[in-house]
Amino acid sequence: MSRFTELFMGMLGAAPKKPEKVADKVQKIMFLKYEDKDRYIKEKLHAREHHAISHKWRNRRWAVLLAVNLLFVLSFWLDIQILEGSLTASRFVGFHLIDLNSALQVMLAHKHIIVNLFIGTFTVFLIWVLLGGRTFCSWVCPYHLLAEWTEALHLKLVEKKIVTDHEFHRGTRTVFWLLFGLMSIVTGYTVFETLSPTGILSRALIYGPGLALGWVGLLLLFEIFYSRRAWCRYVCPIGLTYGAVGAISPLQVSYLVEHCFHEGDCRKVCLVPHVLDVTVKGRASEETMGLGPDCTRCGLCIDVCPTGALRYEVKGLSKLL
Repeated sequence: MSRFTELFMGMLGAAPKKPEKVADKVQKIMFLKYEDKDRYIKEKLHAREHHAISHKWRNRRWAVLLAVNLLFVLSFWLDIQILEGSLTASRFVGFHLIDLNSALQVMLAHKHIIVNLFIGTFTVFLIWVLLGGRTFCSWVCPYHLLAEWTEALHLKLVEKKIVTDHEFHRGTRTVFWLLFGLMSIVTGYTVFETLSPTGILSRALIYGPGLALGWVGLLLLFEIFYSRRAWCRYVCPIGLTYGAVGAISPLQVSYLVEHCFHEGDCRKVCLVPHVLDVTVKGRASEETMGLGPDCTRCGLCIDVCPTGALRYEVKGLSKLL
């Protein structure tokens, strides 16, 4: 199985596997780490002691997310017509932008290809091909930000043993993706758009709150008291749709095995920790590996890594600072 196929299947819910073949350079790196184990442990302790956890990429991401959503609000309330509409469908200085998953749901509901939708979807498709498909989730989606904040509360409750985190099979998201598509075909109605906290929050920010915010509140309570980031991890088809686009994106988070101490801090903060399976000892097959299409490019793993083993990169170019 090729690396691309393995990553794509992982996005659909397949469990990560150990590599069938490991490059000679990787084997040499791992051998040197274990051959001089005392030096390796000393360097690891030194790196952890002198590493102050950065929030550089998290802060940049929050700033971009808030700016995008605020621009929608200001455009409507000040009638400046820069970014009109909402995240589901909008127009930026004349260019139509339509969410890919929303367009798919509409065409399934109408049971035919709507040519007019292709203008807006093609523009959005190009944007996320360049930036990375699931970049939308962590850098634009307002529900992602709320879920990120409530996740901190969930983790504190788990730490105090007040609640227990319940995990579901990651393939559940693929089932929901198919289910929402089937419901659109059968009912002739975009069922997911009614339930999507992304669309609900976007419209509430722009046009004012409504009863649908109660549904968003229930989702957040479920994530606080029962399952960490359940909607994004196990239900939302938007991430899966954009993940497919991200499979061909030149922007990625890359992992450098030589710099890694395999502490696992990166996996603890990751929304989709299976993409960081390569950071487990013996799981990397190449010196440098991209994390794959299910990575949201949120930058949390980059911020927490003490040795720079994870970084943003454009394929074929140098790293992004």
